[in-house]
Amino acid sequence: MGPISRREAGKILVAGTAGVLLAEKSIFAAPKVNSVVRGVTIGAQSYSFRDRPLDAAIQGYLTVGLSECELYTGHVEPAHLDREALRKWRMAVPMSRFHEVRQKFDKAGIELYAYNYSFRKDFTHEEMDRGFQMARALGVKYITASSNVSLAHQVDLLAQKHKIMVGFHGHDDTRDPDEFSTADSFERALKGASPYLGINLDIGHFTAANQDAVSFLRKYHEKMVTLHIKDRKRNHGDNLPFGEGETPITAVLHLLRDNHWKIPANIEYEYGKKGMDTVAEMKKCYAYCRKAVES
Repeated sequence: MGPISRREAGKILVAGTAGVLLAEKSIFAAPKVNSVVRGVTIGAQSYSFRDRPLDAAIQGYLTVGLSECELYTGHVEPAHLDREALRKWRMAVPMSRFHEVRQKFDKAGIELYAYNYSFRKDFTHEEMDRGFQMARALGVKYITASSNVSLAHQVDLLAQKHKIMVGFHGHDDTRDPDEFSTADSFERALKGASPYLGINLDIGHFTAANQDAVSFLRKYHEKMVTLHIKDRKRNHGDNLPFGEGETPITAVLHLLRDNHWKIPANIEYEYGKKGMDTVAEMKKCYAYCRKAVES
């Protein structure tokens, strides 16, 4: 199968999610915040608020003024379980748990856009399938995944089954060809794939891997599920406060704005150290992104 555009994929996704539980916001949930700036949705990966439980994380979104969320599994799953205990929890947890999570976001007026569930080589097939069931129960059309390139076909078959698009997330481990990091790794995974496979491009990690986020986004924007916004230096450099690294944050946000690409730009706050105020730093990140879009 040849490459299929994000627009075409969207048509398939819309058709396939008619029966998804809680896919539409409650008519009683009025938006309380709006972080769409000149047509660009600026949200956050809830991993940014990993220092607090779900309810406090949601309050963090409201305090910062962010209206879109890509949900981190750590805000849903119990902490400190060993690998086998976590697998058992995933297979046994009732889907009502995820309905309740969705209701929390609806009540807060925050769009729950994607669920981050990272398919890895130690997953059983049933555990992989369970992630799609969780996403359906959350009412989202997208999963983002820090996965392995070799699992792409297996993930694709499940994505087609559940009619949920998966965006593969990369880091900067360029030594392992089975990890997503370079343009080549994403291209290998998507070659011959269905429209249900896409990309969750972390522009900070991509820059740290000495890749060109701007040209890659131009080429593959129709396959993008979400972007992760952070600032890193090249050559596997550190995570830094926005504006101090070498990641082309402003150029990327201008591409979204000027081309009207409806790809959420999700802040992922990772430069924090013990004792730093997460909400205060997230406000700085959001202000930087707003200023970039408006410049």
